[in-house]
Amino acid sequence: MKFTKMQGCGNDYIYVDCTKEKIENAPQVAVKVSDRHFGIGSDGLILIKPSDKADFFMDMYNSDGSRGKMCGNGIRCVGKYVYDMGLTDKKQLRIETLSGIKKLDLTIKDGQVSLVTVDMGYPLFLPKDIPVISDKDMLVNEPIIVGGKEYRITCLSVGNPHAVVFVKNTDDLPLDIIGPQFENHEIFPDRVNTEFVEVINRNHIKMRVWERGSGETLACGTGACASAVASVLNNLTDNEVKVSLLGGDLYIEYNREENIVYMTGEAVTVFTGHIDI
Repeated sequence: MKFTKMQGCGNDYIYVDCTKEKIENAPQVAVKVSDRHFGIGSDGLILIKPSDKADFFMDMYNSDGSRGKMCGNGIRCVGKYVYDMGLTDKKQLRIETLSGIKKLDLTIKDGQVSLVTVDMGYPLFLPKDIPVISDKDMLVNEPIIVGGKEYRITCLSVGNPHAVVFVKNTDDLPLDIIGPQFENHEIFPDRVNTEFVEVINRNHIKMRVWERGSGETLACGTGACASAVASVLNNLTDNEVKVSLLGGDLYIEYNREENIVYMTGEAVTVFTGHIDI
């Protein structure tokens, strides 16, 4: 299998051009290639496939083999891949995902993609759409008991289910303990990604993320979007926010009137190679 390893803010995936290659047993392949000791090392596997609805289809799998619906950092790298590899010459792309079609605007520098802005679409707030078990219309600053301690969560879907928790300091969190407790909490029937957010000022937040199926990662694009939207809903920031993650910065704009989220960030090719699967 020919592959390309790419990363956005340190959120790294293995990319395969499935317009040319056919991958059987994608979940097992994802587990194998993601292993950082015995494989290539990544947060998962992304297959770039033809689409009859858009320019390409992004089929993604987490490092544990579970299928993901959408990845903000991953889809930026899809945009860079298809342009840099000559699969398209378009600078505006439509990428099909399991969370719908996403629109990408590519910034080109020296013939290659340097920045990608993604129209992430509409955040969903109804509990049944996230999903989260609740009889309320929205969960904003809602109390929850996790590991015997009370937290406040704001829940939404940005292609994936997210629970955003505001904390005083993100640096000292025992994420390896509380992350799995949130991920597998009984109110989240499909598990959940959890973002722990520290507000720096009205235009800047810091975030650490525990992703379902992957654990703590250096970045999560949909999580950054969810964190920015939650910050606006809780009146903690303005609608344009720099989100600082362990792997770098993303820039999120939430158009509250139209309920649309835009994400801008880098996409980087790390290396290419072949692996027997």
